[in-house]
Amino acid sequence: GSLDCVVIAPTVPPDGPAVTIGKVGLFCHGFGAGGDDLVGLAGELLQGASSDVGKLLIFPAAPLSLEEEGMPDGRAWWMLSIQRLVSAMDEGRYEQIREEIPEGIDDARHKLTEVIQIVLDRYSLTTQQLLLGGFSQGAMLAVETALRGLEQPPAQLCIYSGALICETLWKPLVGRLRSTQILQSHGRFDPILPLQTGRWLHELFQSAECPVEFIEFNGPHTIPPAAIQRTAEMME
Repeated sequence: GSLDCVVIAPTVPPDGPAVTIGKVGLFCHGFGAGGDDLVGLAGELLQGASSDVGKLLIFPAAPLSLEEEGMPDGRAWWMLSIQRLVSAMDEGRYEQIREEIPEGIDDARHKLTEVIQIVLDRYSLTTQQLLLGGFSQGAMLAVETALRGLEQPPAQLCIYSGALICETLWKPLVGRLRSTQILQSHGRFDPILPLQTGRWLHELFQSAECPVEFIEFNGPHTIPPAAIQRTAEMME
């Protein structure tokens, strides 16, 4: 599609049988990170991979460059002000965060949905063989794409340090994830997206009786080993 992606696919010996791709994991990085920020997780995510069913991992780079913002290698799915977000939290303007519909989120969703559809078509797969995940801003895009992009929701959804946004748009649609296995993780000492923002999203999933596992951990804005391990198990 229109996004640069790192693709990790099974290697096949010249005289070996073809490997059938049976599972796709696609992971979106966070605001300000490089496009390859999450690629380092690949080894752990594939640790339980069997030889008979191929696993495909895709790490798309966000379309917007942050070079003019002083981050030469940084990318963004849509532009945002971290300081404005922190200020809103400090001042208790929670509804502003929950209801915000970021300018640019539609374009990001369209681009990511296009990539996913190309992959599914190329390997004759369905969304029931798709694990969609993301960290921080990438987590919000994963939820947005699962709810408002894909024709059918993914089999699994991994949300690392995500937050509830677009509440007026997401709330009427969240019921479509009742058959999606959802994993959330969030640090109790996250200075960027406080734990409460993740709990809001968790409550939204629970309100629609979606199957969601929530991992709270004593840490900052990061992905804990427990969440990586659970994701690897979901990839099996």
